[in-house]
Amino acid sequence: MTGGDTGGRLVRPFTLTGGRTRPSRADFTLITTVTALDPQPARAARPQPEHLRILRLCSEPVAVAEVAARLDLPVSVVVILLSDLLEAGRITARPPHPVDRATPDLDLLQKVRDGLGRL
Repeated sequence: MTGGDTGGRLVRPFTLTGGRTRPSRADFTLITTVTALDPQPARAARPQPEHLRILRLCSEPVAVAEVAARLDLPVSVVVILLSDLLEAGRITARPPHPVDRATPDLDLLQKVRDGLGRL
């Protein structure tokens, strides 16, 4: 027996967050784009292995949901880890651009409807 869970992890997700269940910041949604800063701050504390994995994934802009999927971790855990990195100045977080809902693009909606009808 390896001591891991069914996902093959040797460490339970709550241990990755130090037992924290909520992020210290509310900057993240599923579609918030995160990017690792380059170069990393010189005076920042040594990150945990999970933080390093996130930083490698975020060398290019990536959505929070994709980070969680690639790491095979719950989004809630990833958001806590991302909050740590944001506070340490190691990443940037960009919220999604608001959509103007006042005037829907009827041509686009028609194309979507036609495409779905062909499925």
